[in-house]
This record gives sequence, C-alpha cells and structure tokens, in this order.
Amino acid sequence: MVGYEERVSPSAVAEQTVELRKITAETVYEVCKLSETLSPEQRKMVADNGISIAEAHFADAAWFRGIYSGDEPVGFLMLDLGMDPDEPGVSLWRFMIAGPHQGKGYGRRAIESLVAHLKARGTNTLYTSYGRGPGSPEGFYRSLGFEPTGELVDDETEAVLRW
Repeated sequence: MVGYEERVSPSAVAEQTVELRKITAETVYEVCKLSETLSPEQRKMVADNGISIAEAHFADAAWFRGIYSGDEPVGFLMLDLGMDPDEPGVSLWRFMIAGPHQGKGYGRRAIESLVAHLKARGTNTLYTSYGRGPGSPEGFYRSLGFEPTGELVDDETEAVLRW
C-alpha cells in the first residue's frame, strides 16, 4: 500500500473486516475510481488501478482483486503468480488502499486475508517492492513484518514476508 503508516490500535484493526473480491464488469469502474483518491505523492508510487487491471488481462500469471469492506470498495491488489520456479512464493505486484480509507486497518486486514489465501494454496512467501521518499509504503510493509532482501526490482527496494 502506498504512503501509509499504521496509525490504528490493534483493537481497532480487529474490528475491521475486508473481503478480497473478484472484479466484475459491474464493479470495475468503482475499483478504478479509487486511484483518484490517492495523494499526488502516492500516485507516483503505484500505477493507476485501471492500468493495472488492463495489464492483468495481458499477463498470464496475474491475479487481482478488489478489497471491500461490506459493499464498499476500499482498495485493490494484484499478484504476479509467475515467479521464478527456483524462488518460493508469489509477488505482490500492486497494492493500494483508497485515501479516505487509509489509517483504518483495511490495509493490514487485506494483507492478512491475502496471506490466509496463500497459505491455503501452500504458498509460504510473499515478495513486494516499494519506492522510497514521500508517499512510500515502506513503514506499512515493515509494520507487517516484510524485511528488505537487499535486492532492487526496477529501482525499488525488494522486501519479503515469510510465514
């Protein structure tokens, strides 16, 4: 997620529920519009949801979902399931929580839901990468237990979460 520092107590996070839902013809517009709610700094850190969804349709190994709280879309995530066979895990290719919903625990709950989904598939490692500077999601990822690998991916810091 971009430009987000965890600002909620554990009890507040526990109250938030999120669901990772397949994006349909009926929901694609509302998920795409979420990108417009990000700050200018955050928009430099993550691709627009519409671009991401378009890219996913041309990528053999993309898996993407809208992040919902009840019936309200609050974010978007996309995985790259086509990692090198010698590397365990999958890559969190895109992740964002809409500006008005940041700081409410939705990002943390979405990653927890994603990890539960990946565990059920037998996956035990999640990679991501992030830029540094204003709007960087580094603090958010570190708060979840992601650790830098020491590698760069497209000039971004690579980080990994293992369970």
